Amino acid sequence: MKPTTISPLSLKRVLALPPQLRSRTFSILNRPPPNYAGHVPLTLVERGALALGSAFGSLRNPHRHDLIAALGEATAKPYFVSRLRRAMLENPTGRRILKDQPRISSQTMSLEKLRQLPDNTVGRAYAAWLDREGVTPDTRDAVKYIDDPEEAYVMQRYRETHDFTHAITGLPVIIEGELAIKAFEFANTVLPMTALSLVAVVRLKPIERKRFFETYLPWALSNGLKAEEVVNVYWEEELATDVDVLRRRLGIEKPPDLREIRQVLKDQKKAEKAAREARERLGAATGV
Repeated sequence: MKPTTISPLSLKRVLALPPQLRSRTFSILNRPPPNYAGHVPLTLVERGALALGSAFGSLRNPHRHDLIAALGEATAKPYFVSRLRRAMLENPTGRRILKDQPRISSQTMSLEKLRQLPDNTVGRAYAAWLDREGVTPDTRDAVKYIDDPEEAYVMQRYRETHDFTHAITGLPVIIEGELAIKAFEFANTVLPMTALSLVAVVRLKPIERKRFFETYLPWALSNGLKAEEVVNVYWEEELATDVDVLRRRLGIEKPPDLREIRQVLKDQKKAEKAAREARERLGAATGV
């Protein structure tokens, strides 16, 4: 194997770093041990490279959830996930969540039981939303690039409760709905990844982009700023709560039904097409 070489200039730059950063620079030779199962310690250079690579990759393919997850973790430090943890510590329910560290998966939450809950309860709405969108609670990647174990849990909790936010707002996982949720989450959590995800607005069609900027972005920013921090919702204890009651308690207004709006426009286009074809057939038959 060819030995690794370091240029004098690179060595000079490394030696100029503070001791705590200098010891992390030669990550291949001196990588710290993991702090929890699955943890991958990163240097500042590696974290920056991960952020850039995952940002470009997720923009090209917004369905790459692994890249979106990596982007979220790479940009959450040194401040943002720590701020979210402090917000939980300052809230009685948030403190209980950090103490209990519940996880959301198909093993910890029976979807069959949720489907049997009364209409318009949080659990029933969550299960119905999962069924409608064709997703499961098990699709969320495990956190691995955040060093502090408790902060890693905070990021995991945000990730696993993301679909509950979808469910109580009714916004679907199509790009428009996801962008609206990300904008809401940015105003509510200040996590950079949620704002960076909004770059995907360039992928929207003109009519969708207009609708996003005129309707869903104002809703997201207004509600995200005024609402209680959703990371402090103990969702497992709210499953039997009426969705409208929970939204009022959190200070969240339900947005316009995006699927209904899209269906109305689709029906209008279909009717216009049918009318146009009928006129063309009539013209061909009458010679007019």
